[in-house]
Amino acid sequence: MNTQASPQSTTQKPKIFVARAIFPEALAKLEEFFEVRSNQEDRIFSSEELQKELSGVAGALVAGSERIDAKALEDAKDLKIVANISVGYNNFDVQAITAAGVMATNTPDVLTDTTADFGFGLLMATARRITESEHWVRAGKWDKWSIVNNPLGMDLHHSTIGIIGMGRIGQGIAKRALGFGMKVIYHNRSHLSDADEKACGATYVSKEELLRTADHVVLVLPYTSESHHTIGTKEIAMMKPTATLINIARGGIVDDAALAQALRENKIFAAGLDVFEGEPSVHPELLKLSNVVLAPHIASATEKTRRAMVDLAVENLRAALDGKKPPSLINTELFKA
Repeated sequence: MNTQASPQSTTQKPKIFVARAIFPEALAKLEEFFEVRSNQEDRIFSSEELQKELSGVAGALVAGSERIDAKALEDAKDLKIVANISVGYNNFDVQAITAAGVMATNTPDVLTDTTADFGFGLLMATARRITESEHWVRAGKWDKWSIVNNPLGMDLHHSTIGIIGMGRIGQGIAKRALGFGMKVIYHNRSHLSDADEKACGATYVSKEELLRTADHVVLVLPYTSESHHTIGTKEIAMMKPTATLINIARGGIVDDAALAQALRENKIFAAGLDVFEGEPSVHPELLKLSNVVLAPHIASATEKTRRAMVDLAVENLRAALDGKKPPSLINTELFKA
């Protein structure tokens, strides 16, 4: 069996499906109110399996690995809500979900600081070549270095950081950059308010100016069809050869093949990636390079934050199935009080 039913199930309780492993306490909480079919073995479902699992349930907790589209919903006649355990929801075809009359939710706010911490940490690891240096130590090559041929990195302090995508997480990174005396420039779909710009010490610039000016480019924008390959060959060519590129947003915002070629040819200094096109697969050329730091989509991965994300997803699901408006409803037009 791919999933297991709750031992406390009763026919009176609404049926729900939990697509990925969650904390036992959260699962127990759900079992108080619902007949739960859970995937605590944490296997990834094929699209056909997911379609089957969504059939006959009133609600589903899913993550970025589950693509919820028209095909997935074909047999989900009883489904009222899909609750994403993620702030991003590019795994949702919101138009198809809405057309099916299903509420869609995500988990914003609870992971802002944790993700901003990680983004800045990834920037530091990339600019200062921390992971590359660690590999050299483990390989017993420390004695081959000298003052001039150590893995020399790039400074963060008093450099210019350019942030593309200035939502909550982007602003969190900007505020951390101020502690390093960095100049903060940003590009966004719209300007921040004067008060928010002042709080972040940030100046709005065009995307082109940001790419040409920044010593460190950090991507924190949501993935949409418009933001696909926001950074490709053309954009990388605008950047300084000493610049770093950090992506903690979503795979597909960067053209990974173009980035791998640019890193191989030293068109930019280095990159730090927490997300990838087609993840969990990683472009094979990136795996061969030493001037890229690779992380497995862990920007929100602290226990406290992941628990908060699961708790919010559970709260969204419970509210929807209780006839209330979920706290973080995406397709708000569906809710009728």
